[in-house]
Amino acid sequence: MSIIDNRKASHEYFIEDRYEAGLVLEGWEVKAIRDNRVQLSDSHVIVRNGELFLLNMHVSPLPTASTHIHPDATRTRKLLLKAEEISKLIGKVEQRGYTLVPLNLHYKNGRIKLDFALGRGKKLHDKRDTSRDKDWAREKERIMKHDTRNGRRDG
Repeated sequence: MSIIDNRKASHEYFIEDRYEAGLVLEGWEVKAIRDNRVQLSDSHVIVRNGELFLLNMHVSPLPTASTHIHPDATRTRKLLLKAEEISKLIGKVEQRGYTLVPLNLHYKNGRIKLDFALGRGKKLHDKRDTSRDKDWAREKERIMKHDTRNGRRDG
């Protein structure tokens, strides 16, 4: 069950391999995420000291958050992955120039997980091509729908 998707990711990057990781979260963050007070649009994953971290994921604290905690909405959160997966990712990111892009947050067995992917940045002309292909697919669907309504049959 998806909590939030990063729709910008597929527009900005060519998505290659997908991975799923756990997150190290505090209690107030879990409550806020369950209340859909989270944004992934400007976030990204980095590698630091052989570990993966999620930066700039914005979690708005609930107004009923505990008084003795001072929530930091955009703090750096550690991702939980197996060591062999991390080393594989580090190799691809450093050697081939890939970027780790967060795709969505979702629940799995009552836990909050992050889907992220290896992505290559799109150039402006690539974005135009993608946009043109989507427009054509939409137009084709409209034409097909219109043809079937009129009862026309070719061939």
